[in-house]
Amino acid sequence: MDGIPLSDYPRPQLVRNSYISLNGVWKCCITRHALEPGQNRHKVVSTIYEGDITVPYPPESKLSGVNHILMPDEAITYNRKFEIHKNFLNDITLLHFDAVDYICEIYLNGKIISSHEGGYLPLCIDVSDFIVEGVNKLDVIVTDPTDTACQPRGKQKLDHKGIFYTPISGIWQSVWLESVPKGYVKNIQIDTNIDEHTVTLKADTESNEFFASIINIDEVICQGMSDKGKKIIFKIEDMHLWSPEDPFLYSIEIKAGTDTVKSYFGMRKFSIVKDESGYSRLALNNDIYFHNGVLDQGYYHDGIYTPKSDEEMVKDIKLVKRLGFNMIRKHIKIEPLRWYYHCDRLGLLVWQDMVNGGGKYKFGTVAALPFAGIRLDDKNYRLFSREDEYYRKKFEEELPVCIKHLYNCVSICQWTLFNEGWGQFDSVRLTKLLRSFDLTRHIDSTSGWHEQDNDLSDFYSRHIYFTKIKFKKKTDKVIALTEFGGYAIMTEGHMYSKDKKFGYKIFKDKESLQNAYDKLYRKYIIGNIKRGLSACVYTQLSDVEEEINGFATYDREVFKFDMQRIKAVNNIINKMNMDARVKWKR
Repeated sequence: MDGIPLSDYPRPQLVRNSYISLNGVWKCCITRHALEPGQNRHKVVSTIYEGDITVPYPPESKLSGVNHILMPDEAITYNRKFEIHKNFLNDITLLHFDAVDYICEIYLNGKIISSHEGGYLPLCIDVSDFIVEGVNKLDVIVTDPTDTACQPRGKQKLDHKGIFYTPISGIWQSVWLESVPKGYVKNIQIDTNIDEHTVTLKADTESNEFFASIINIDEVICQGMSDKGKKIIFKIEDMHLWSPEDPFLYSIEIKAGTDTVKSYFGMRKFSIVKDESGYSRLALNNDIYFHNGVLDQGYYHDGIYTPKSDEEMVKDIKLVKRLGFNMIRKHIKIEPLRWYYHCDRLGLLVWQDMVNGGGKYKFGTVAALPFAGIRLDDKNYRLFSREDEYYRKKFEEELPVCIKHLYNCVSICQWTLFNEGWGQFDSVRLTKLLRSFDLTRHIDSTSGWHEQDNDLSDFYSRHIYFTKIKFKKKTDKVIALTEFGGYAIMTEGHMYSKDKKFGYKIFKDKESLQNAYDKLYRKYIIGNIKRGLSACVYTQLSDVEEEINGFATYDREVFKFDMQRIKAVNNIINKMNMDARVKWKR
């Protein structure tokens, strides 16, 4: 699909031979609205922009061609025409919006087909009764309160500065069509059990049964027909395990009636074990495995939330791998499914954050009191800016949808429920709820601080930037330094702002920056591994706007550190990781 941005098949975890991308140039109009006196409706006050927009880049970005921040009293209306040929149409035609932020109404050929609220999860609409052979017209109207409401929004902020960034709105992931037969496969769930040498496949389909084959490279090694519960259990005797060092993926093909879909999986297991000193350790495939990671915000200088191309995502992942890290923490954002696919196939563990919401955060709650070692009860909704019951329910309703959406991503090994108290509430109850959706992955309930009494988190999770890294508390939980570092340096010609800059510690030259980094790891990370540290997450992969504490600049054009020295430190950690596995097995 030459010339169409981000036109690679958008759902690698469930591939079907029916696909039309609707990405590309659309028409759009941005208008300002006001509530009519005495009326429960809005009227257009002025037109701010009218012209082309390149989808799926958000209107705030350079790549969109618009470069306008959508305000809460504004609406953006998209429209485009597309042609459908008779040979594309099957029994059911589905229209996909992989992410639209935040409230949208969608019209096809003048008829409303969906109203949706959400910013990070996909929307799939059956348009069989509305789509026609020939020319069709699609209209999408979007509004976004950003941080004037309490919806999940991540680090988006209208008054953006420091660690909060330019907001995005509207369509920011792919828009596409597929047409399917009756009884098609709507969704699948794949569970692997390396202890039993089994793979369990479940399919959501209205067909009475389905057939599936597991393929090792080009060889079919298992086949089976579903039982009455729409499930197949396969036995794989000679397993090839998945790991960051050897990210081997099996292929799987599923047939339900006349529908055929393809997917993949990795044989892997995430667990927690005790070492010889009694510390709880993360384990991969029943071996102790230190998670040595990098924080990644998922921001791009020209597309904000949306990368220019598939290659931009791959470039970031390969950089993390090349530096010798084995994990990436996806911070307060849900990525397109292709990003997780690349982590699966290239071999990089993923810690996935839930997207935070809530009202305006109180400085005392999210910063001052935690630094003083004071924990607050997250049932106090006022202190955590969570008074709004509607948005608390909205967050809770989206939890199972998010887990289902990402469940088959091989590389995801951990869910982070709340970060630094931002919009935190009822974390003990919600951890229990989250675990009921997924028993295969770890949970960090309260990353950074504000852990609760009798909490159910797998981690003793700490963010340490301004003090010496040490862990006084004796705990049965996994000890994890879930944020640290943030060392910064200015890079002339590659900064978002010449005047405003943020970093947890700013250095004048590359040598002093690298020396401080080496000391930080050699003294405080390597030294604490023997004292129970099982994971660490360095801040961060790249600069983001005013934050200049990345390994790379915001435009990814300059790597600011000494790559060989970073690799040398990580080689020491990897050697300790291997030695710990050997010692533990004895």
